[in-house]
Amino acid sequence: MQSFRQLDVWKKAYQLTLDVYRQTATFPRDEIYGLTSQLRRSCVSVPSNIAEGCGRSTPSDFSRFLDIAAGSVSEADYQLLLARDLNYLDSAVHAALEARFEEVRRMLSGLLRRVRSQD
Repeated sequence: MQSFRQLDVWKKAYQLTLDVYRQTATFPRDEIYGLTSQLRRSCVSVPSNIAEGCGRSTPSDFSRFLDIAAGSVSEADYQLLLARDLNYLDSAVHAALEARFEEVRRMLSGLLRRVRSQD
């Protein structure tokens, strides 16, 4: 397996996680153990699972962790929508983050196809 740091999808997911952390810093204080924590954890899960999958010894193991990462992208995408609808995120900020999540989702899908073809 290769180093996760070399994967473009990991780089994008990592940068997106940093940006979500910055945005959630402005969420209401009473959400610190609610939506703020949930959104941060789902975002952290994406690059974390990509990294963990890279450390596995078989393509099927890597594929499983990429599947989990893809699920976390969907979870975070929903939580961003909720944050927008609760007026915690500006619509323009939401749209920009949503587009970046969609890019990560597409990249994960492509990587999954390549990894599964090796199995």
